[in-house]
Amino acid sequence: MSAKKTPEPNFEAALKDLETAVERLEQGDLPLEQALTCFEQGVQAANRCQGLLKEVENRVECLLRDRGGDLQLEPFHGGGDE
Repeated sequence: MSAKKTPEPNFEAALKDLETAVERLEQGDLPLEQALTCFEQGVQAANRCQGLLKEVENRVECLLRDRGGDLQLEPFHGGGDE
């Protein structure tokens, strides 16, 4: 039988994994080996988040290019309180 490859977590799942790792490490009560494993998992989750954000940035950039291929930058208006 072939081994099934587990799908990569989406952004929200990766961010939750990162938050969990940070919370566990901040408690400061993990033995060294467990802390190292937790840290490694946090780094992997952070890298996954960064990669997903870069993919989104690239997709948005493609969507903002005009027919001539020139990038048309527009200000971002988030839903925050401004």
